[in-house]
This record gives sequence, structure tokens and C-alpha cells, in this order.
Amino acid sequence: MSGTIIIAGLGPGDPAALPVAVLDELSAGGVNWLRTGVHPVVPWLRDRGISFNTFDDIYRTMNDFDKVYRRIAESIIEAGRSGRVLYAVPGHPMVAEESVRLIMASAGEEGLPVRVLPAMSFLDALFVTLKIDPVEGLHVADGLRLDVQRPDPGAGTVLTQVYNRMVASDIKLTLMEYYPEEHRVMVVRAAGVPGREKVEEVPLYEMDRLSWLDHLTCLYIPPLAGHTGPARYPLDPLVDVMASLRSGEGCPWDREQDHHTLKKYLLEESYEVLDAIEKGDMYNICEELGDLLLQIVFHSRIASEEGHFDVNDVVAAITEKMIRRHPHVFADVKVRNSKEVLVNWEAIKNQEKQVNGIPNKKSILSGIPGHLAALIKAQKIQSRAAGVGFDWPDYKGALDKVYEELEEIKKAIYEGDSRQQEKEIGDALFAVVNLARLLGADAEVALAGTVGRFIERFRYIEEKVTEKGKDIKRCNLEELDEYWEEAKKYEKSTKL
Repeated sequence: MSGTIIIAGLGPGDPAALPVAVLDELSAGGVNWLRTGVHPVVPWLRDRGISFNTFDDIYRTMNDFDKVYRRIAESIIEAGRSGRVLYAVPGHPMVAEESVRLIMASAGEEGLPVRVLPAMSFLDALFVTLKIDPVEGLHVADGLRLDVQRPDPGAGTVLTQVYNRMVASDIKLTLMEYYPEEHRVMVVRAAGVPGREKVEEVPLYEMDRLSWLDHLTCLYIPPLAGHTGPARYPLDPLVDVMASLRSGEGCPWDREQDHHTLKKYLLEESYEVLDAIEKGDMYNICEELGDLLLQIVFHSRIASEEGHFDVNDVVAAITEKMIRRHPHVFADVKVRNSKEVLVNWEAIKNQEKQVNGIPNKKSILSGIPGHLAALIKAQKIQSRAAGVGFDWPDYKGALDKVYEELEEIKKAIYEGDSRQQEKEIGDALFAVVNLARLLGADAEVALAGTVGRFIERFRYIEEKVTEKGKDIKRCNLEELDEYWEEAKKYEKSTKL
């Protein structure tokens, strides 16, 4: 015998709101299952002689709701394989009912017919109780899943599953990351159920102090006044701060800045991040990344005021670009190593330029920013040239070139030609950068590390000279070099 699954809604709890079609199916004498018997309409059904089973025992024996809903779905599917079964849930079956979603998915895979009988949802009753129009903007989320269903301060938000004070406390702590603790919220129990409905407006921080919370309780959070729009990204709080700083009532200095005046700060903050990374100080890295992020938000705010783009456009653009340029991760392109990744990256960049109508440059070296630090620029130029085959097969040729350039420096020194000396020193530096690249080292990072170590060692020398009560300017080179060697030994011992 082929089965049939009927999924029905019981409405928010008022028997008068129970649809006739649902009542007729419950009275038909077949197998009836209720997700829970803890619902205001259930005693009314029992008084009319309607028989049913409930899954309340599963709730009592299992603490994990996901497991509860899977067990319910399995039971309904099993019953539906051999005959007609009706499964009824509070409210509307398609609103905030995970068990219904699981049942419909499994039934679809097995080819079992499913018929859904709608009913008034708790949301319909809530709209009437609170006199709100969802067309003005409404965000509905599961209060137990705020880690993945983030609140939207820009719209009215309804949270379900606020069924006891412990849950309400957890919800409150999460919401206080998005709203001020004084933000007024509406706690609603049994919306639309005569004699049981209760509504209380409280500050957000007091919502878990109410003693009457139960399984029919939900929370309505009005839109946050002054919020500029949907919270699409967790950058929004920082974006809002920058908007305030740039406003007429904000900071005079922040209002005066533009893209050009901020350039030096962007560069400084970038180097501060590099310095923190070199030191290996995770706290400092976090702090400096925040300062760098502020510069990005600052520039985005200025562009937004001029009608060009905002920070959401920045995030969206780089997200799309990363997906597009990693087809070996997000599509079916295969690569064998990181070198092939870089080749694909450049090819995709060229395709993007053609799509965007950007003419191809005549030189493979075009497009490298002219203001880059010389070491970084040298690395980029060498990598571009290597991309078309102009490269040593391995590091050995580059190493020989370094020695060759050193000999050229010696010759220029011997001849006393200062201009040629500068030229040959530049050639030697370029050759060393190339060697670093072929060895897999970053020349900028390598030199920055050496500079940092020099600073630490020199400070060690200064401390030793001070301990001896001497003036460093009066110390001879041999004495200073002795302290230098001590500093190197001390450095090694502290990093073991």
C-alpha cells in the first residue's frame, strides 16, 4: 500500500484559528502525530475525541534538538511508507519548523507524496499583537542559531525559541554585540492565544529576568535608530564609527582628510603590521591589523560620501575576485603546484582586463606600481620576466651573477668612478634579490629581519657600554665588535 504524508499546522494556539481542512483531516480516523502536545489547541482537540500521538518523550530523553528533529523525521517517513500519516506542528508548518524541512527532503528522495495544510503562524498573530507591518522590513531568526543567523539591526527582528531564562540569557549576550544594552525590545508569549497572551517591553539587558518565559515565547527587536542599513558584514560597527567621525558633529580632523592626505598613514600602518609580524607578537599583530583596517574603512567612507563605492563594495569585489582567481578551489581546474597557480592567476587577470575594456599594455612589465619600495619592485619585475621564460633554470646561475656583480663593484672602486660604483652596487642588489627569489626567500622580509636584528644587537651594545660607565663614541671598534658577538650569542640563546 502506497503511503501519504500530510503535514498540517495547528495555528498559534487559538482553536478558532485552526483551519477547517486541518480539523477534518485530524478527525478522519487515521494515524495522527503531533510534534508536541504542549500547545494550547491540544486540550481542545482531545476534548473532541480526536486521537493522536506526540513526540514529547523524545524531547524528554534527548537534549540535542537536531537529533530530536531527525528522529521525528525518521519516524514520520517510516509511517508514511506503508499508509496515510498526518504530522501536525504548532503554527504554520513552513515557518521555523526544522522537522518539516527534514521530512519533506527525505520524502522527496523516496518519492513519497506529501501534502501540506497551512495554518496561521505565530508571526501572523505577532503582527496583530505588536501592530507591525512586515513589508517595512522584518528579519526572522532562530534564537538558538544566532552564530549562523546573525541579527539585522537595520530591520525589525523576530527571534524564536526564547523558551526559558537560560536561553534568553545566551540570546541577550549575543544581541548586545549588535545593539546597545538599553535598546527596548518586546518579549511576547502566546501571541494570538486568548487568556495566555502576554507582552512586556523591557531594555535588552533585562529580557532574561522575566519569570514567565515558556515554549510559546518569542522576541521582537525594533530596528536600531540611526542604523544605515542591513548588517551585511561584521565591519558595520567600525563603519558606523567612521560615519560618525566624518559627520558634521564628528571630528574636525577626520572631516578634513581625503585620499591623498591619508596616503602616508596607509603606508605607515602597513609597515607597523610588518614590524609586528617580524617580532612575532600576536597581540601587536592584531592591534596593527586593526589600525590598517581603519585606513581601509576610512578610504571607503570618503569614496561613499563622493558617491563612488562603500566598504560593502570593497568586500564584495575582493570576495568575487578571490573566487574567480582560484578556479582550482572553487571550480574544476586542476593544478600540480603553486607555480601553476601563479600562471593561472596572471592569465585570469589578463582576461579580466579584456572583459573590463582595459587595453593590454605593450610591456609585460607594465602595471607595476612605481611607488613600490625598490626591493619589492625588483622582485615583481623579476617574477614578471620569469613568467615568460626569462629566468635562470635554478639558483646557481643567479649565485654566479652575484659574484660577477661583486667583481664589477671592485673594478669600479679601483677605477675611482663614483657614478659607476653606484650603478654596480645597484646591479649587485638586483642580483641578490633575484637569488633570493630563486631560493624562495622574500628579499624585503629578509632585509627587514636583518635590520631588526641589527637594531636589537646595537641596543645590546649600548646597554653594555652604559653598564661600563663609558661613552659609546669613545669606544674603539674592537671593543664594540666584542659586544656585537656577545649580542649574537645572546640572541641565539633566547631563541632556543
